[in-house]
Amino acid sequence: MSTPNSPKNVVVIGAGVVGLTTAVKIQEKGGYNVTIVAETLPSDPKSIKYTSIWAGAHHVSHAADDAKQQEIDQETFKVMWDLSAPGGEAEGCFLRISQSDYLLDGRNEYLDWMPDFKQLPESALIDGAKAGISFTTLTIDTPRYLNYLLSRFLARGGPLYHVSQIVEGGAYVFSRGQASPTPVDAIVVCPGLGARTLGGVEDADVYPVRGQVVMVRAPWIGFGRTESHLEQGLWTYIIPRKNGDVILGGTKVDNDWYPVARPSTTTDILQRCLALCPELAPAEIRAKRAPTVEDLRPLITEEGCGFRPARKGGIKLDVEWIDGKDKNKVPLVFNYGHGGGGYQSSWGSASIAMNLLERALADQKA
Repeated sequence: MSTPNSPKNVVVIGAGVVGLTTAVKIQEKGGYNVTIVAETLPSDPKSIKYTSIWAGAHHVSHAADDAKQQEIDQETFKVMWDLSAPGGEAEGCFLRISQSDYLLDGRNEYLDWMPDFKQLPESALIDGAKAGISFTTLTIDTPRYLNYLLSRFLARGGPLYHVSQIVEGGAYVFSRGQASPTPVDAIVVCPGLGARTLGGVEDADVYPVRGQVVMVRAPWIGFGRTESHLEQGLWTYIIPRKNGDVILGGTKVDNDWYPVARPSTTTDILQRCLALCPELAPAEIRAKRAPTVEDLRPLITEEGCGFRPARKGGIKLDVEWIDGKDKNKVPLVFNYGHGGGGYQSSWGSASIAMNLLERALADQKA
């Protein structure tokens, strides 16, 4: 039987970067038995259903002048920077690099809090750029980092299930084969794009933003570059990983559900990335002539796409209540709708979800 001082039973729905980070955050706070329930896990074969695996990814905040989002992204960067330190807990998941951003629309990205930040002089800008900045950031080997988060959760005894129904039977119904005598005290909802169809949530404001990427093998690239004109939906990036792979992108297309890489888009990405970064071509080719897209094709190891889980109005960080067992109210804590910023805001949004959870459980107890 549970007592007022017993650990609270919390179920986290979703095992993308946001769900895993939130589960780890709650679990390591102490006083909680945390279970993850998910349709797809990092260790599963790559699938269009699991967007986190397809991300670039680098920490370049898109918060602009949104003070709340800035705070979320800055907290996340601090955690990741510590994890990526030499000898750090997850050093192998990250690569610290020099990043250059070229802004064709001249906007202010409000990134002066990043290490080594500086404005680029006009002489250093690429053709068409109205402004440019450079700073030090980190890139993320997404398959490796997701499995790091998962192993960190499992190492503390956290159970994990592929299921969709949890309230009626309790967190352990699927391992014991019967309803658990211990009720679920709270559910934390981090289903990404699944928030559109998840029963009890069914958020019509959630929509996909399709992103296509190309992975090439180019271990000589040790820097990142981005060219963007967001008002026109243009976004080109080069994101190296510690293992020598480089992610090239990208696209941002709202409500495009096409589930596989389009060959024409791959060619377009290669053209744009080569123009931005001729160094992608092997040095022996560049020493003889100007490289072409055909010089990059032998370097391709993978093409793919993912559906970024965006939401009208931005991230949903909120609490609602549903009926649980014995007519008790159970809080639903929402943490989804990150769009293309899931990695950049993962730890900061997990902190907010943690605070929402604790306040809800305090209200429940009162």
